[in-house]
Amino acid sequence: MPLSIFRLCLALAAAAALAACEAPQPQVSRPGAPVVQAEAMSGRLSPREAASNFVSVAETMRPRIAQECAERTHGQQNCNYRIVVDDRPASAPNAFQTVDNSGNPVIAFNLPLIAEARNRDELAFVMGHEAAHHILGHLESKTQDAAAGAMIMGVLAAASGADPAAITQAQSMGADVGGRAYSKNYELAADRLGTIIAWDAGYDPLRGAEFFARLSDPGDRFLGTHPANGARMELVRQTVAELRAGRL
Repeated sequence: MPLSIFRLCLALAAAAALAACEAPQPQVSRPGAPVVQAEAMSGRLSPREAASNFVSVAETMRPRIAQECAERTHGQQNCNYRIVVDDRPASAPNAFQTVDNSGNPVIAFNLPLIAEARNRDELAFVMGHEAAHHILGHLESKTQDAAAGAMIMGVLAAASGADPAAITQAQSMGADVGGRAYSKNYELAADRLGTIIAWDAGYDPLRGAEFFARLSDPGDRFLGTHPANGARMELVRQTVAELRAGRL
């Protein structure tokens, strides 16, 4: 992680102080990022506790994630995970999975999410969820979905006699629609595998998934990027039941 626990404590303390000095404002984030409800902001951990929890969970989860990745992908995926802190200014809690310039998978948590997590189980669940996206190949799948959508809409626009500018616009719209088409399925699949990873690492996914209770519910919107919170919680409960019964 690029931030030491001391620097992470300072960053979290600064973020908390800034939030305390500002009047509550509607939170804006990138599309698909979770938004925490204002009434759920109480009960946070101290910056030191939050930083300590994050470092501890990252150290425990990283080898478990790497092992799960190696076993499930049979060496076909790069499993040299990096878990980092995204300390860029942000108002909404967010975590995401990406790859670095060397092709290594990266799981990034921003400061608001680290501060918002109430316990290590929540951090572990979110970490497992983001790791699952890479293991399941969702980045590549979403790229392919977007490319297919752009191609289809571009062909349809060209066939209708649209000019080049309109074709480009249609391709952009098609990429957006294509990228969202299976997003909910990908999120649910990552929830299920993330539950398994967190469980195998010794955490309680049911307690971890309580993080959903503090998020605004996206509902079941057409082409929404995330499933309804209730559906996600039910999937976690079903997966934990299977784990307890030894069926996974």
